[in-house]
Amino acid sequence: MSKFKLHIEYEGTRYSGWQMQKNSKTVQGKIFDAADEIFGRGKCNLMGSGRTDAGVHALNQVAHLDVDTMLGPEIIRMKLNDLLPFDINILEVEKVDNKFHARHSAEERSYIYQIAKRRTAFGKPYVWWIKDDLDVQKMKKAAILFEGMNDFVSFCDIDDEEKSTKVLLNKIEFLETDSLIVLRISGSHFLWKMVRRIVGMLVEIGRGKQNENDIIYYLKNRSNEPAKFTAPPSGLFLESVFYEKNPVYKEIKPTINLVPVVYNKKNKKRK
Repeated sequence: MSKFKLHIEYEGTRYSGWQMQKNSKTVQGKIFDAADEIFGRGKCNLMGSGRTDAGVHALNQVAHLDVDTMLGPEIIRMKLNDLLPFDINILEVEKVDNKFHARHSAEERSYIYQIAKRRTAFGKPYVWWIKDDLDVQKMKKAAILFEGMNDFVSFCDIDDEEKSTKVLLNKIEFLETDSLIVLRISGSHFLWKMVRRIVGMLVEIGRGKQNENDIIYYLKNRSNEPAKFTAPPSGLFLESVFYEKNPVYKEIKPTINLVPVVYNKKNKKRK
């Protein structure tokens, strides 16, 4: 039995998340069906580094494939892509040691979240458009409170697979352009809906409807209040999964380019 590490990008709009589910279309399910066709039904096993919710995207999801085959990594990549739909793409396949596990071997993960400052006809599946002007400086200051080891029980839906709600959140970074606010959140792992609730809470801070004391309270006391602020899945991307400690991150880049303004015939700016 050989083990292969798969790097995968996908646009999650049409899927009920990563993990296979009965009677639902999922990313893992589509890749597994393709692998079944190539290697024979029941001849392989596919495991991802973690789950993404319905509508969430991935720039580089990682999975491992256990299969008894003589095919090389590049042939496997091409054969899988030939069978996969347009919104799932295998970026790379590499042969790895049998001890490798896509989820348990991971040391760190990062997510990107994109907030649009203007309404967009083309970018809606990839952003959360917020009409209000957000105070990004307040958001940056409040974000520091989430960093470090904290109990995020108020910022997740409890999952039976998770033994603890404590997470080491390493850093929250911001990139602001004329049309976007982009956040990168990196940590040891993430709980169900945790990133979306952190983003939602920071947006409420930016709106002036919550403050830093609220974050401190929710981190020290279990509360259902942050669930009300859960950000939509459209703006969320699994960015990277790292298998080495203290990884080096590339600079934050938006996944789309929204032109901030258009011009009318009198050459006057219009948002």
